[in-house]
Amino acid sequence: MRFVTAVKGQVRCHKARIAIYLAILMPGISCAGSGPLGIDSELTLDQSGIWARKYQTSLENGAIAAELIGALWLGNDDRLGHAFWQSIDATTISAVSAQALKYAFGRARPSQGDNPNQWFKGRCCQSFPSGEVTLQASFVTPLIVNYARSNPWIWSLELLPVYDAVARLKSQAHWQTDVIVGGLLGTGIGYWATTRAVPISVQVLPGGLAVGFQKRF
Repeated sequence: MRFVTAVKGQVRCHKARIAIYLAILMPGISCAGSGPLGIDSELTLDQSGIWARKYQTSLENGAIAAELIGALWLGNDDRLGHAFWQSIDATTISAVSAQALKYAFGRARPSQGDNPNQWFKGRCCQSFPSGEVTLQASFVTPLIVNYARSNPWIWSLELLPVYDAVARLKSQAHWQTDVIVGGLLGTGIGYWATTRAVPISVQVLPGGLAVGFQKRF
């Protein structure tokens, strides 16, 4: 029963995330969309204010730092620490998966010609899917799955992949379908990571690292 409830929750999460993406990007989508879903179009370049590249990279580095520090400090026996270890699994596997898809599809970025139908162009072109959106989605999903029922505010973490999706589009680094697929990929792998009683990262690392440094001080 709990498994079914969790699955339904993740389906709602997928739908909500796509709905948010489309609502925010509707002005751009309405302008001669193309691509596999007919929604891809290049947005006007905007890297001012909160859309600056430095904030995008800070968000990426912050997510990685948060999960590593949280997992190592709290340990796998702690509830939050366990969720962080699951996030490490999710972000690692999703990063490899996203990069493999980039190599496989070789899609040109908007900045590489403003044509969303340029696929299989080789390693020069790695637009599909968005690796950074995949990272954010895979990072927040285990935390949401573990805490959504007891702490509904945790759903606010969905703002991280949504912000990153919009920022990457405004940077002309990705198409709409790139960020949507990246979000779904990260969410799917993030949910899968929560189904494991013992995270893979805990199994492969020396046991002492998973205990939690807080217990040593």
